[in-house]
Amino acid sequence: MSGSALFETFARAPLAFDHGEGAWLVTTDGERYLDFAAGIAVNSLGHGHPHLVEALREQAGKLWHTSNLYEVPEQRRLGERLVDNTFADKVFFTNSGAEALECAIKTARRYHFVKGHPERFRIVTFEGAFHGRTLATIAAGGQPKYLEGFGPKVEGFDQVPFADVDAAKKAITNETAGILIEPVQGEGGIRTVPAETLKALRKLCDEHGLLLIYDEVQCGVGRTGKFFAYEWSGAAPDIMAIAKGIGGGFPMGACLATDEAATGMTPGVHGTTFGGNPLAMAVGNAVLDVVLDDGFIDEVNRKALLFKQGLASIVDEFPTVFEEIRGIGLILGLKCRMPNAGVNMAFREEKLLTVPGGDNVVRLLPPLTLTDDDIREGLVRIRSAAERLAGGASGH
Repeated sequence: MSGSALFETFARAPLAFDHGEGAWLVTTDGERYLDFAAGIAVNSLGHGHPHLVEALREQAGKLWHTSNLYEVPEQRRLGERLVDNTFADKVFFTNSGAEALECAIKTARRYHFVKGHPERFRIVTFEGAFHGRTLATIAAGGQPKYLEGFGPKVEGFDQVPFADVDAAKKAITNETAGILIEPVQGEGGIRTVPAETLKALRKLCDEHGLLLIYDEVQCGVGRTGKFFAYEWSGAAPDIMAIAKGIGGGFPMGACLATDEAATGMTPGVHGTTFGGNPLAMAVGNAVLDVVLDDGFIDEVNRKALLFKQGLASIVDEFPTVFEEIRGIGLILGLKCRMPNAGVNMAFREEKLLTVPGGDNVVRLLPPLTLTDDDIREGLVRIRSAAERLAGGASGH
């Protein structure tokens, strides 16, 4: 037997954390790390946020799970708050982003089925996308490294180059049901889709009777400096998958849709055992208490500007290490000139946690609650790592 009882699917860093507060994590042996990974954009309100801790503790003392055979009052409340603050009329709660995407894909296919067009099941997707690890979502993402070895690729996904409207248009056939895109690609390397592109895709969907589906699992819930990233373009979707930040660390996701798009989702056609359980709903509502509070998202934008200005001077100073800054709000990326794994490791040696992404990018996804001091400290550590890397690059 190998050393661990766990599947060997993760190349884990040799770090184990005992507790955290705000943007900081403390290892089991007492070392403090500045967390600009936030569990891959999950810990939107940092670690140990008192309002979230209290909401979970209080709910845990009352009720954990009843299933969707019964009313879940907090689920109804969270659904209403999401509807009141977005394009959507309807919400289905899940446990993860991949499940939210599965629900989005099923909602789109089902829509055309009940309209008398069962042949319309195909979805246009974009290169560099990441939509999850289920059999359908790896097919949607289309990346060979995630598809290999899992049998025939699930039918129904047609991939075109990143943000290419003309290619998307050419990919539409009488079997197309919708277009699926991340307004900001996370795993793909913090690539922001231009507002004009999203508007053009919206127009394309309207012209062809297609559903526009957004994946805001990584970029949603305040991370871009709007409640959801699509608000920057004004091009609203018909269906949207969310997760990560909405639970602040508790596993939850949701599929949002307009009344029209959700037409086919009638009793019995889709379900979940754990989705929308009282524990998740208590936390989700607590997250929204904070994120939707007056001024919170304005603060995200102010802090993002401060952070980006600091990063810009570091990128200018170390052109052998960094090429450019990408992203919007607090979903940022440093495009590297040297392998991003080495840069990520150099940051970790400075006790700064970040996340590698596609396109040779290191992602910076700090909690939205980080302080100005956290930003300054992060910049000091990034600069220090860059200095060492640049020294190595120039052969000193």
